[in-house]
Amino acid sequence: MSEKTQSSDDEVSRPVEVASVSEKAQTAKDGINKTVKVGEVSSAESGGIYDAKQDKALVRKLDWHIMPVLVILYLLSFLDRTNIGNARLANLEVDLKMSGLDYNIALAILYPFYVAAEIPSNIMMKLTRPFLWLPSTMVAWGVCCTLMGLCTNFAGLLAARAALGLAEGGLFPGINFFITMWYKRHECGLRMAIFFSMATAAGAFGGLLARGISEMDGVGGRGGWAWIFILEGIVTVAVACWAYWAFQDYPDTAHFITEEERKRVQQRLDEDRGSLADEWDRKYILHALTDWKVYMHCFNFLGTFASVYSFSLFLPTIVRGLGYSNEKAQLMTVPPYVVACFFCLTSGWLCDRLQTRGIVLIAFNVVGIVGLIMLISSTNNHVKYAATFFYATGVYPNTPQCMAWNGNNVGGSTKRSIALAAQAMVGNLGGILASFVFLSKDGPRYIKGYGILIGILTMSMSICTFMTIYYRRENARRDRLYKPPSEYTAEEKAAEREKGDAATFFRFTV
Repeated sequence: MSEKTQSSDDEVSRPVEVASVSEKAQTAKDGINKTVKVGEVSSAESGGIYDAKQDKALVRKLDWHIMPVLVILYLLSFLDRTNIGNARLANLEVDLKMSGLDYNIALAILYPFYVAAEIPSNIMMKLTRPFLWLPSTMVAWGVCCTLMGLCTNFAGLLAARAALGLAEGGLFPGINFFITMWYKRHECGLRMAIFFSMATAAGAFGGLLARGISEMDGVGGRGGWAWIFILEGIVTVAVACWAYWAFQDYPDTAHFITEEERKRVQQRLDEDRGSLADEWDRKYILHALTDWKVYMHCFNFLGTFASVYSFSLFLPTIVRGLGYSNEKAQLMTVPPYVVACFFCLTSGWLCDRLQTRGIVLIAFNVVGIVGLIMLISSTNNHVKYAATFFYATGVYPNTPQCMAWNGNNVGGSTKRSIALAAQAMVGNLGGILASFVFLSKDGPRYIKGYGILIGILTMSMSICTFMTIYYRRENARRDRLYKPPSEYTAEEKAAEREKGDAATFFRFTV
């Protein structure tokens, strides 16, 4: 695409086009100038007119059919991955004769396998269908969670945790990519926040559930910690059977929408992303893996997710260190998660409403750092417990918005699939770091651990600041050099469809 110095023929002013890409192409072929009223979107293929109210009703229909199953899947995923923190308070270490760094190793061994599964899983979901692939992984991790409850020694626990990581690895990047295949860029943040808020729900629900299940200590000759794994794993397998029926497919083959609605869903995505390449091609994998912006989002996510994992894996231990009994500590972990859930949803709504993410991410990073400073500097147990609320509020809302920000700014579905999987892969390496942040020898104050977390959250805040400035300047540069995105014809966009976010009509979300 030439710059503003291009020929005057290309600079002819055009009316703002809000019709679908396919309608524009047909208009160009027929030589007919069509006009659409403000607030309406023509649907050439279906012969209908979509106004803002009808679009809103369509999005609500998508939400009701898509989001509930995603929410339930991720709740069980996070619960099965982090319930080992609750099992620790139910005498896991005593029964399996664990000592020293054994517990930290048991935490860490999950993540290399989890990370290894993420990009291959997104490729498989792209090549197959999500309604088959993701529920199948759910069956696998449910079985692995159940087997953790049958372990009789430390080696068996390590093997089961490794298998759990391999089975669960594809869900988080898969759901994030799946959402981008249905919703416009500034609708994704809230939806990602809704499903990730289940991580906070899993923390709250897990504490309550573990408190009750631990009373089964001795039943069947197994400890309370074993029943936490067994019962939660069985529930996961049962829900997976339902998920085969409830999980939806991509828009082109999903059964819950009509043919007219299917076309409108695709129109909305085309209008939002400029009809960028949607087909599978290995070159788009290379585009994702050689884009420096993707790596910046990866390291941003590393700092955020390491902080989330540190909180979820060690909150029961931290609270127990404030002087509570094991049983009371299980219950005291619930309130911080409830508050974090509220802010997780609120931030998703706010980011989509303002159509911005960087500033909100920076603000929550500050809140998380304040909580950590309170934990590291105070010896008052009431202040330290209050600090867990600040910490949870600062890190949980940023996780879905980090993913949404990356997804918003990667053009083309295949490149976006790989970029999101790579981000999740690097972010989940933070689980290895998180596993060794809080060492038993450093308790109960864990000054070294809190210092590490302050450092990595500061890294995330710095990256968010840099990327916000970069995206603003790059958008301004494209505005100076090229015409507004609304003035591009379907043919002009088609000529750049393989450029992804490098296309001259593409604008970044700041």
